Amino acid sequence: MTGTGPVSPRAVLRPGARALGTWLKLAAPEPVEIVAGAGFDFVVVDLEHAPIGIETAAWLLSSARAHGLVPFVRIPDHRPSTVQLMLDAGACGLFVPRVDSLAQAEAVARAFSFPPEGTRGSGGTSRAGHWGRRPTPDYLGFGRDEAMLIVQLEAESGIADAERIAALPAVAGLFVGAADLALSTGSTPSSDDVLAHIGTARAAAHGAGKVFGLAYGAAPAAIRTAFDHGTDFVVGGNDASLLASAAADLVTGVRETA
Repeated sequence: MTGTGPVSPRAVLRPGARALGTWLKLAAPEPVEIVAGAGFDFVVVDLEHAPIGIETAAWLLSSARAHGLVPFVRIPDHRPSTVQLMLDAGACGLFVPRVDSLAQAEAVARAFSFPPEGTRGSGGTSRAGHWGRRPTPDYLGFGRDEAMLIVQLEAESGIADAERIAALPAVAGLFVGAADLALSTGSTPSSDDVLAHIGTARAAAHGAGKVFGLAYGAAPAAIRTAFDHGTDFVVGGNDASLLASAAADLVTGVRETA
């Protein structure tokens, strides 16, 4: 998979896949090359918690595709203009944060989908349309059949609507932001109530035939356990934190032995 060639996100994020990705928070091409060489299955360009703009995100998407990674974007808001721009910039799908109700999920699904199911406009002269060289049926077909809408549930109200959200045709999967869910409940990500909410969301996703995902730091044992419990994909760590951790470990290791 190179250049603007076809990249199938649904071949990577599928039930039982145990797919491993990471967040991209640095506005530079080198981390993309590094995580591709490390063997990650996909990346998520993070526009919610990193100072990355739309133009830089488009550049990172292109780099990820060129290195054989399936690229997603976590958008910073629910605006239809943001949804459309990132899809036409070459994202194979979107992670949408803070979807706290069925109504919010329905609105995002409409923005994500072409008519008659939704309101997304046709932009076949974009990267997603291979700059106008991709046949219109192929461009529209990728948007309808391949591109993935991953809804992030980060509040108890979203968990309560998990079954109905997962049942929406445009929704390809559910993703629980355990840290924000814990903040919203005044708890911790490993508390019994948060773990129960995760189980509810996982069951809702799988009951609808959709994928389910979680995020962790650089914690291989925890990620393996999540896979063993039926999580289909995990976003593990991020480029900036992996660098920070390696740098700190090197300095600590040297000074402890000096």
